Parts: sequence; structure tokens; C-alpha cells
Amino acid sequence: MLFADVNDSTGLYELLGDATAFDLVREVMDLLGEITTANGGRMVKSIGDGLMCAFSSADSAAAAAGDMHRRVARLALPGTGEPLTIRVGFRFGNVIQNGADLFGDTVNIAARLAELALSEQALTDAETVLALSALLRGSTRLINTLPVKGKAEPVKVHELLWKMTGVRTVILDAAALASAPAHERRICLDYRGVESVFKSTICFGREAAGNNLVMTDAMTSRHHAKIELRAGKFILVDLSSNGTYVRIGGADEIRLKREEMILFSSGCFAFGHSTADPAAEVVKFNCDSY
Repeated sequence: MLFADVNDSTGLYELLGDATAFDLVREVMDLLGEITTANGGRMVKSIGDGLMCAFSSADSAAAAAGDMHRRVARLALPGTGEPLTIRVGFRFGNVIQNGADLFGDTVNIAARLAELALSEQALTDAETVLALSALLRGSTRLINTLPVKGKAEPVKVHELLWKMTGVRTVILDAAALASAPAHERRICLDYRGVESVFKSTICFGREAAGNNLVMTDAMTSRHHAKIELRAGKFILVDLSSNGTYVRIGGADEIRLKREEMILFSSGCFAFGHSTADPAAEVVKFNCDSY
């Protein structure tokens, strides 16, 4: 099962006006339907500014996800020239059929993964990764274990890695990521309006000695947390008594307590407080290439 949604469709209607935005979204829906059929799938139904599709294999869904991202990015927003983007979530598993519609746990998780995805992301879970062919399996990475509404246990969320080069989508395998040039593995942090770019370990805490960014809040431990670069991924490690609160994109906030997680895309974190707490010292991050 695969769900694809136009990113920030509400903003599109505000920016372009109802008529223009409606026509653009319909164009995207038609395009996604064509891509679904070309990859051996079928469009089950449209849901708001997105659609629900079914495929016979995990590989077909993964191929469609990459193709959807690539071709939608060619559609520029009228008046701005900015590319249009989508979010995709897919999962391989059993479903229940009722007429032309499909139901069940696989459908629910695929829909939730699409909600968790950021712009230009395609997310799946560990079970689907195991169902992929070896080539595509090597083109995924574990992002984190995240709570999913309706599931008692957290779900291991993976990202399908793809990159725009010229006119084709290239799936990056693990070896390519590990050997990527050092300048592509940087993280930008924004603390109190001051931006800093790092390429190696970053330490946070109240004590000046041994920390790159020094906090003043009493809820912050002397040596509270650190970010390490491991195999091309930035890992946030909590070392504190009060925990580190992390929010990635529009996903739910996560509290780390002597735990670690991979940082991806962009978001923010805070020490000893929720990122929404006015008293929190919030650090914004961006893991995009520089």
C-alpha cells in the first residue's frame, strides 16, 4: 500500500488561489495515477489532496515512490518557479478487500508513514524493507523508532534514499553514502539566532569546559548531550538526567533519556523541557548538504 500527498496543499491554495491550486493538484493526482499504473499498481481512491494506491510487491511500490518524487518535482508553481513536492509512505503486507476499497493494519500504517514524511521523503517500515530486493534494501536507512497512532509498539521507520541528478533518480546505496565527500556531511545549528556549521562531534551542556554550545538553564545537565557523525549520519545522544526533547519536521516530539537517535532533514531539540515550553533553550538543526 502506498499513500502520496501534496506537501502543504493548504499553503498552495493560499498562495495561488482556489481555482489555480485546484487545477494544479488535479494535475498532480492524474500524474501520480499514471505513475502508479506504469509501475503495475492501481489507484484505490483519492483522499483530499492525495491518493491511496495498491501494488503487488514492495519493489513496485518503492519504484513508484521514487518516480513520483522525480516527476512531480518537474512541476513548477505558477509565478514562483519553485518545484512542487509530495510526501510518500508505503508498506507491504496483508490487506482486507471490501469492493474496490482496501482496509487493515497495512493500510493504516502506510497512511501514518505518509503523515510522518517530510517534503520529498518516502518512508516505509522494517517489515517492508525485508520484503525489498537486495538492491533496494541497500537503498534505505533506518531513521528512528517512532510511535504510530493505533499501534501498541513503536514502528521502525526507514527512508528510501533517492537523489535528483539531471533527469533521472539515483538510489544511493549504503556504500555510496559512507564514501560521500566530507563536505556533504554537515549539520547547521541555530541557537539564539546564531548559526554554526559542524562536521564532527558537538557537545551541549551548562559547563563551559568541554561543550561547544553552553546553556544557562538549570534543567540542562553540565554535560547534557552530544551529536556524533557516524557513517555519514548525525546521531543525537542524550547523556542527561532530565532528557532531551526532539522534534523533526511536523512529527510528534520525542523525549530521549540516555538514548540516541538519527537526526535527518530539519527540526529542533531542547534540553530538559519540551521544545514548545517558552522556558526551553531551543536549538534548531538542518542536516541538508552544504
